[in-house]
Amino acid sequence: MKPLFQGKQVLHGFLMGGADIIPGVSGGTVALILGIYPRLVAALSAFDLSFLKLVSQKKWREALAHIDFWFLLSLGLGIGLGILCLASLMHILLTEYVQFTLAAFFGLILASSFVVARLVKAWGVWAILSLSFGACFAFWLVGQLPSSGLEATWYYFVCGAVAICAMILPGISGAFILLLMGKYAEITGILRALLHGEFSSQSLVQIIVFILGCGIGLLSFSKVLKVLLVRWETVTLAALCGFMVGSLRKIWPFKVDLTPEVEKFKLKQFGNVWPSEWGGETWLTLAAIVFAASAVLILDASSRRREAP
Repeated sequence: MKPLFQGKQVLHGFLMGGADIIPGVSGGTVALILGIYPRLVAALSAFDLSFLKLVSQKKWREALAHIDFWFLLSLGLGIGLGILCLASLMHILLTEYVQFTLAAFFGLILASSFVVARLVKAWGVWAILSLSFGACFAFWLVGQLPSSGLEATWYYFVCGAVAICAMILPGISGAFILLLMGKYAEITGILRALLHGEFSSQSLVQIIVFILGCGIGLLSFSKVLKVLLVRWETVTLAALCGFMVGSLRKIWPFKVDLTPEVEKFKLKQFGNVWPSEWGGETWLTLAAIVFAASAVLILDASSRRREAP
């Protein structure tokens, strides 16, 4: 009998949660690297009328199987653990060793984009156009500056829907989208206040509307992604690969701090630069890129050898 609780998926979720903390890296990227992206999209899109019908008929086992419940639960638990356990570590790495940390993730995503590109069955004109569009769009998006945002209640719904969609797309960080829409600091501030029991009726309404936006956006967009992966798999995978390539702009390791007065890393703005001198730190940064990229390629080659028989 297949175990209900899936320890392997907890580990996958743990890695996804850790990646979500890094600016420019999304859990969707890690899911794509780990090979669970299609299953994740299919499970999320299974929250449909058939699921509601099974629940109304009290066919609980069939309903849970329909949405791949234990997979989602294990993955969700892992994501939560990853965020909680790695938040402090990532904070230290991003404040004390930001160049080396970004270099490692740059190498991981660069090599992973080649792995995903290999999944594209035929590189025809449409696949190349899709790759180019995805790369150009992600490159443009991650270079945008944060806005002040709107104060209307409905805008919190829009922010939740858009940010959660970005979170399951490879290469685009949901937290970064909230920054662009001007609500990252406010949403995280409300959440911290709720944890300490300090909130107003207005902030409570805002966070509820935001969560509703996240839920509806996630369920709706996952259905779109499932259709794309089923009907236009080649073009869709090419676009996802493009998102990963374009997002490399955000995690380019050689940067200059444009907002030294800002303390929080996620609220800072950086400019990409070329290395000013080729000293030991520069070579160590390049070594981190090569090491991380090599690790992905070696794991991919090992996985393909195991699957070959």
